[in-house]
Amino acid sequence: MMTMKEIKKVIVCGLGAIGTIYADKFQQYDPENFRVLVNEERKAKYLKNPISFNGRILNFNYLLPSEKDFKADLIIVATKFNGLDDAIREMKNCVKDDTIILSLLNGVTSEDIIAAAYGKEKLLYSYFIGHSSVRTGNSIVHDDVNNIVFGAENNLNKNVLLVKECFDRVGIHYTIPEDIKRSMWLKFMLNVSANQPTAILKMTFGEMLRNHNFMDLSMKIMEEVRDIAKAEGIHNTDTMIEETIEHLHTMIPEGKTSMLQDVEAGRKTEVEMFAGTVIEFGKKHNIPTPYNSILRSMIKIIEEDNILKANEKLRV
Repeated sequence: MMTMKEIKKVIVCGLGAIGTIYADKFQQYDPENFRVLVNEERKAKYLKNPISFNGRILNFNYLLPSEKDFKADLIIVATKFNGLDDAIREMKNCVKDDTIILSLLNGVTSEDIIAAAYGKEKLLYSYFIGHSSVRTGNSIVHDDVNNIVFGAENNLNKNVLLVKECFDRVGIHYTIPEDIKRSMWLKFMLNVSANQPTAILKMTFGEMLRNHNFMDLSMKIMEEVRDIAKAEGIHNTDTMIEETIEHLHTMIPEGKTSMLQDVEAGRKTEVEMFAGTVIEFGKKHNIPTPYNSILRSMIKIIEEDNILKANEKLRV
């Protein structure tokens, strides 16, 4: 097998708040070698009603799953968790022997799910960290504070170097940590302990951080994640809670978590990727997860209520 000399052909799957940031950067850099992978329905929707990003209308080169003539050097998966299975199925004709796949999904399981379909050697561990985008309909506003954290268990991996060189060329902010798995579990801790309770209590980052009772609850949720991370063999778990609280203090006070934005817009949440994953790992290691069990139940109630209200509106 020939080794890829550099990444040229790039695909982004998912034009949500995060995928749009990177689709815009690649499109501006080299539109000929960039595609957004979408199904027929989404393509029609975007052509009729294009995405507005910071006030600019974005007209991407779209690729349908049935097309076979665009083989990607790099695929960036930026769907929601409930769109992951579709993305895996739809990218089939774009994957070649040396395609590199980065999954920017929240959580700690998407890499393994994609690797089961396409092989572990194609996957790098990765996630997005930055300020929350604000999405209203097809309009997305973002302040360009964003970073892709990525790496491999062995960071001298040739794919890590190829992606680094590509990101340098395109002007994408990134970090390659010494221990990517620990970094991913830190991000997971932040999501589980902030996204879920703010979605239930409808609080911004500033409101949660100044509320002592909220932070007490958040730390109890973090403890469940820390204990599972330790059982999963993650290093230096003792300082993870302290580091997560420090990171929360860097968020924009009026900013809202992505899960709160999903709840407010009546969208399905990623609760299964957060509390659902914690509960499953808890069963695996015989670690109690009462806080995440309650969070999952409450968010499921909110989701059902949103569906019932939407159906009532349709009947009126």
